Amino acid sequence: MTSEGFVVEDGTIFYGRTFEEYCHLFDLGSGDLAGRRILDCPGGPGSFTAVAASVGETATAVDPVYGPSAETLAETCSETIADVVEQLEGKREAFDWSFYGDLDTRARYARAAATRFLADYARSRDRYVEAALPSLPFDAGAFDLVCSANLLFLYDDRLDTEFHEAAAVELARVAGTELRLAGLQSLSAEPSPFVEPVVAALRRAGCTVERREVPYRFQPGPTEVLVVRNVAAMGA
Repeated sequence: MTSEGFVVEDGTIFYGRTFEEYCHLFDLGSGDLAGRRILDCPGGPGSFTAVAASVGETATAVDPVYGPSAETLAETCSETIADVVEQLEGKREAFDWSFYGDLDTRARYARAAATRFLADYARSRDRYVEAALPSLPFDAGAFDLVCSANLLFLYDDRLDTEFHEAAAVELARVAGTELRLAGLQSLSAEPSPFVEPVVAALRRAGCTVERREVPYRFQPGPTEVLVVRNVAAMGA
């Protein structure tokens, strides 16, 4: 299963969202991005980094799938979107369509995100770093804002508590000011049992953690984002 409830062979999916979707998913406004160093991890084939680079000081995305040519990733994106749309056809009633309206619109979002991502990936390859949690190749405080969704909590059937805690603390380490973690539900659409251990680990590391309701709706379950602050001193 994937973070959206779709079956895939290796348990992961290379599927992205648009900048607009990210703003709703993470409750981001223009003031949250302007002039800031931004990291999206994992970034997937989303357009957030490409657009954020024109708003913030810099924008970087991290994903273990990065590395191949844009042409190779284009094939992966196309196949993944087609597979997701096909599976959604038979599962429409399981999702909340108040944000997208219908399946065709969601498919258009996915294709638009992939198109923008692929163009930027081909043109500005240095923005896309091939790496994976729980260890990132960045200095402490390298970014002002880090956004992370659809890895922690969603895959709690295969990523254990130790991984969740280590990954969250690592994301906070490279976030100089603020980290936002979105998607607090497991694949079953229930609140993940790893949320509280992650919150506790972040607080032990010296962070403050706020739960904030967000306007994004699609998969049933919690509709909150964790806003983590006071991370500037970590690793100093």
